[in-house]
Amino acid sequence: MIKISSLLGNSQHLDGGAMFGHVPKALWSKWLQPDENNCINLECRALLIEDDNKRILLETGIGAFFPPELKKRYGVSPEHHVLLDSLETLGLTHKDIDVVILSHLHFDHAGGLLTAYQDNAKSSLLFPNARYLVSQEGFIRAKAPHMRDKASFIPELTALLEASGRMELITGDHSATLGSAYKFHFSDGHTPGLMLTEISTEQGPLVFAADLIPGVAWLHAPITMGYDRFPEKVVDEKEALLDYLAANEGRLFYTHDPKIAISNVIRDNKGRFVASEMLNEVARIE
Repeated sequence: MIKISSLLGNSQHLDGGAMFGHVPKALWSKWLQPDENNCINLECRALLIEDDNKRILLETGIGAFFPPELKKRYGVSPEHHVLLDSLETLGLTHKDIDVVILSHLHFDHAGGLLTAYQDNAKSSLLFPNARYLVSQEGFIRAKAPHMRDKASFIPELTALLEASGRMELITGDHSATLGSAYKFHFSDGHTPGLMLTEISTEQGPLVFAADLIPGVAWLHAPITMGYDRFPEKVVDEKEALLDYLAANEGRLFYTHDPKIAISNVIRDNKGRFVASEMLNEVARIE
């Protein structure tokens, strides 16, 4: 039986309008309350799976690699690398992780791979004993981003991953490293090659929603983010995934929701997708 744990990383504060795209503030502010600068709080939550002798970490959050001026710009707090503290609460360090799965290489999902910022010191990779799983298309995008999303990537990260000799580029539904209990769904609406991991559990499928569905508010199918490269694709991809989960009593894990870590997905009496059986921050999910 696998053990699944929700782990908090560093949080970030981003513009609510950017996070909700074309949705008017009068509506989205009912779901997430903005501050005086129109920013909303967003977690960068990771998922740890302890499966037999393997420890698998889904994402690493934003981490603490940014220099002070960029930490301020993106509202990253606190200063130290929170994910490492969260691992420590389970009696683990980053050296105990065997596999790190990255949905994509935007800084708020992969920045936690890097050591915390220090003056006059270059960043280096954490998790020295882990294989890093990244979609091939997502990696290609990170190496040569479009000017519109170039700022979302960490320039030095792709070279560090290649030099590690421990990166596995994923092109199909499964990984040789993980086996049949894990399946990948792919999405191109937010960024080309976004890779969503599905874990087979006794309660049904659990999908790490990444930035296709960053939190409960984004379950509403028409809602997209200003950061999404192809919003119409996001809507179609969300509907397909949510339909699958609703039909199979599946659950979603939310990396950015400020309160909810996991929920079931059902249709309400109007046919809309909604969250049920929501869990707040918990150390372990059965």
